[in-house]
Amino acid sequence: MKLLVVGSGGREHALAWKLAQAPRAQLVYVAPGNGGTAQDERLLNVDITEPEALADFVEKEQVAFTVVGPEAPLAAGIVNLFRQRGLKIFGPTREAAQLESSKDFAKAFMKRHGIPTAEYETFSELAAAHAYLEQKGAPIVIKADGLAAGKGVVVAQTLEEAHAAVDMMLADNKLGDAGARVVIEAFLEGEEASFIVMVDGKHVLPLASSQDHKRLLDGDQGPNTGGMGAYSPAPIVTPQLHARVMREIILPTVRGMESDGIRYTGFLYAGLMIDAQGNPKTLEFNCRMGDPETQPIMARLKGDFSKVIEQAIAGTLDTVELTWDRRTALGVVLAAHNYPETPRKGDRINGIPAETEEAVTFHAGTTLTDGKLLTSGGRVLCVVGLSDSVRGAQSVVYETVNQISFDGMQYRRDIGHRAIGRKH
Repeated sequence: MKLLVVGSGGREHALAWKLAQAPRAQLVYVAPGNGGTAQDERLLNVDITEPEALADFVEKEQVAFTVVGPEAPLAAGIVNLFRQRGLKIFGPTREAAQLESSKDFAKAFMKRHGIPTAEYETFSELAAAHAYLEQKGAPIVIKADGLAAGKGVVVAQTLEEAHAAVDMMLADNKLGDAGARVVIEAFLEGEEASFIVMVDGKHVLPLASSQDHKRLLDGDQGPNTGGMGAYSPAPIVTPQLHARVMREIILPTVRGMESDGIRYTGFLYAGLMIDAQGNPKTLEFNCRMGDPETQPIMARLKGDFSKVIEQAIAGTLDTVELTWDRRTALGVVLAAHNYPETPRKGDRINGIPAETEEAVTFHAGTTLTDGKLLTSGGRVLCVVGLSDSVRGAQSVVYETVNQISFDGMQYRRDIGHRAIGRKH
């Protein structure tokens, strides 16, 4: 059977790579794909991004089902369109995707349904926002209401930074419509974890736990990014915490959406902050798999992922049991020169080794031009290593990273440091 993955990043490469391993998968289309998906004979890039044209393509090629990777097509209603045309697709509708596409919608939803999160207020008026900052003090978090491609959150350590962030979004309109409203919320202390599940409207199937590293530099320093690396499983998510997150956050979200008249289907990602006492709060929701969490999670998932997606579309996720590689998977992002501000494009990439049982390289911001692999985005590659321990996975990964080069390449050398610190 033929399948389609919508998107062009590392997350989509990993989803397509996993789906292509299914015995029944004759071909996996990736729209529009990247330089890595272009080089894999089991995958085929399709240069279409417009939802109507994608639906026409799916009909013409008799694609069995579609999986949506990124947030923008979900917010634009690709799932609504495909369903209207009777096409099988896994993802949330436009209405459900508001959990990610509007921070204000998500915070009001959590407040309404008693889901633990930081206290907040929403502002579209500059003076009121500045007055609130003065009243609350720093550290404090300022978020653009809309989608800003991972750049809409400022964790301000000082009031000066906080005021500048509000001005950048509301006065200078640096984020366009996404920043026309801002959510200002209390700063939460603790350790972050990513909790990703699949939802079929009623049933919830948790995926393996993972932890992302948002800051650009070692030791969690520097600006926030879309994510510089991740590992799975995350030791902080103990069986007790897992049960609690399901009970207090995930299930109330799915039920809450239903009671608000919105049936939630697709991946649901809760970004968590876990305090020193082990209490989880919700930082944000994403209505898709995380990137770079998808890469280590897919590297650990065993069995036929195409069957899991089929069950999810059919509403029978309660019959599915997932099996995981017992090893730790650790992914390190290799980013372009001057990422995240103004990443450079067009640098030649060399030395990516062939995939092995222990290591695989997923592409994100790459393009194949005249047979040359070039950088085309901020996060260029994600190298994943597997081993019996976090330290072991680190050494596999960094050994692979050392073989790869492009001008201006930057990456963190401490991905997984929290898990190692925790184990002593």
